[in-house]
Amino acid sequence: MVRICVAGGTGEAGREVVRQALSQGHAVAVLTRNPPLPGAREYYDGAAYFRADVTTGEGLPEALAGADVVVDCLEARTGKALRHYAAGGALLLGEAAAAGVARAVQLSIVNCDQSTLAYYRSKADKERVYARSPLETHTVRATQFHSLVAGIFGAGSRVGLVPVIKGARFQTISPADVASALVEAALGQPSGASHSVQTVGGPEVLGMDWLAGAWKRITGARGLVTELPLPGSTGKFLREGKNLAPEQRYGHATFEAWLANRQENL
Repeated sequence: MVRICVAGGTGEAGREVVRQALSQGHAVAVLTRNPPLPGAREYYDGAAYFRADVTTGEGLPEALAGADVVVDCLEARTGKALRHYAAGGALLLGEAAAAGVARAVQLSIVNCDQSTLAYYRSKADKERVYARSPLETHTVRATQFHSLVAGIFGAGSRVGLVPVIKGARFQTISPADVASALVEAALGQPSGASHSVQTVGGPEVLGMDWLAGAWKRITGARGLVTELPLPGSTGKFLREGKNLAPEQRYGHATFEAWLANRQENL
């Protein structure tokens, strides 16, 4: 049995890591700023939840005590959290080394180092932090989650439009499939490399217009599918397919299957 400390273990990918690790019989400690209460969607019986903050170091020694490996699924979207995202990774790795942890695995985004978007830049900065760590580290770069495009469609439909970015294709992947890659990396044999990078993509590369049609059909939502240009570097990033990894298909759950399953469980 391995003890896995999951940083960000209440988020979309993190809670899947917790679920899969527990189902395989491993001990799991969850590091989060806001531990969930029993009965909450983010709570799993058998996991130990610790209140901790990677921006201050508060609670990290307790959460990391006895851990063999850290799986870092932390996210930062805006404000102070985004500005301190890479520094938080460095603090987590430093505390992990002090606790005797042997390996750290982190979740990142495909080609994040080729985007000017602040969120992507923060991911690239954190990848460099991991590459400099004295621990054995492994980065799993994933394509976009199914929930990203579903969220875009849902937000637009509230004002009667289902937005489609002109020229954009996506290779979306389920959080469960990404979590499988993270758990495999956490439990794998030492690679001999101090730092390694793995890219995982969804099972299909599809136009955003096709995804919008599937979303409307499965959810029953209304709204006019509307193609819109996305100027600037982010639009170019998508049009050039830098959000894709067609040679690294890893996921099994298609967008349609994920969406249908989510509708059944609403």
